Amino acid sequence: MPDDTAPDRHLIRYAGRAAFSPGIIDRAAGSWVFTEDGRELLDFTSGQMSAILGHSHPAIVATVREQVGRLDHLYSGMLSRPVVDLARRLADSVPAPLDKVLLLTTGAESNEAAIRMAKLVTGKHEIVSFARSWHGMTQAAANATYVAGRSGYGPAAPGNFALPVPDRFRPDLVDADGNLDWRRQLDLGFDLIDAQSVGSLAACLVEPILSSGGVVDLPPGYLAALRDKCHERGMLLILDEAQTGLCRTGDWYAFERDGVVPDILTLSKTLGAGLPLAAVLTSAEVEQEAHDRGYLFFTTHVNDPLPAAVGNTVLDVLVRDRLDERAHDLGKILQDGLRELAGKHPVIGDVRGRGLLVGLELVAGPGIGDTDTLGAAVTQRCAELGLHMNIVQLPGMGGTFRIAPPLTATEGEIGRGLEILDAALTDVTS
Repeated sequence: MPDDTAPDRHLIRYAGRAAFSPGIIDRAAGSWVFTEDGRELLDFTSGQMSAILGHSHPAIVATVREQVGRLDHLYSGMLSRPVVDLARRLADSVPAPLDKVLLLTTGAESNEAAIRMAKLVTGKHEIVSFARSWHGMTQAAANATYVAGRSGYGPAAPGNFALPVPDRFRPDLVDADGNLDWRRQLDLGFDLIDAQSVGSLAACLVEPILSSGGVVDLPPGYLAALRDKCHERGMLLILDEAQTGLCRTGDWYAFERDGVVPDILTLSKTLGAGLPLAAVLTSAEVEQEAHDRGYLFFTTHVNDPLPAAVGNTVLDVLVRDRLDERAHDLGKILQDGLRELAGKHPVIGDVRGRGLLVGLELVAGPGIGDTDTLGAAVTQRCAELGLHMNIVQLPGMGGTFRIAPPLTATEGEIGRGLEILDAALTDVTS
């Protein structure tokens, strides 16, 4: 019999086997969320990896209040000042030739729009993405997602291929020194793709840092080599910076480290700082070709003024408070602290990432059991002690934490999170 008093009694469960977090959240402010029963949780995931300015940032609150009373939603063919301004400012924030912008709502929607554009422009249909990718749950985005959600839903669309993940902590191809040989891995991956392709390779869609796939940072040089592989085949390179864009990694965009400009860039999560806002950026050349071929991505909330106004405020705060520099500095404090914990807790196998997107991977040891069980136990104990953490929902990788505090977090909050994690590891492993 269902529990008539359970908070989720009337809710469809949408997270696979994972349950809803216990309790009901009443409010949130800065780096903290507060439950109805008075508990306080330090948020080390920025909501759904999105709230880079923390919760209820005063500038965002003021913008929403003002804009919703002035202009919130329009017919999708109409333009508003917030939309025009945000498109210009996003184009100014990225290297040439990315100077055309489409504003949407979610990461899945932006990837859907990008894939649709790439197929139309190239006249081809095959899409390549990483074997541990997450790009969304809508049709084309889901077909390019391999980390979860593929089983039980019938056949995937034809022409989707997976590349091996260049995971330096768990390498599958190694050189003479035992390190990941990513060049040979990439060559082999495309040899297999070429063998399966029907000659219709349209695009490669990847994250610069695979987040749901275990916070795997692409090795320096990999992105440039991948771009070359794509362009040799007439493919477009699409970068999904849903979680890495807008200062999260210490740079405005993660691709800047590699000096590689994608053919299409997708943004979401961080752009709205927790509100539903996404964008597709591409060159005038690609946009013109798409337009000439009748590109159609007409949605109810395309170019809505309210979220666009929020996006402009997000850019204001990022620039004003130099949050790229702050993410770099706080990220170093966080990673140094996690490495100190690794010296104390043998179950910590690896610390990796950039800026304030950090992965912490646990490893099994004597009497510890499997990492999925260990990760779940540490997550639960952290929550009991007042820290919200997120583990990768991938079988065999349940001991990998995705740590992404708000860019506005304080050094004290970073320190508090490390203290709680230390205590949780001690409690669980003892």
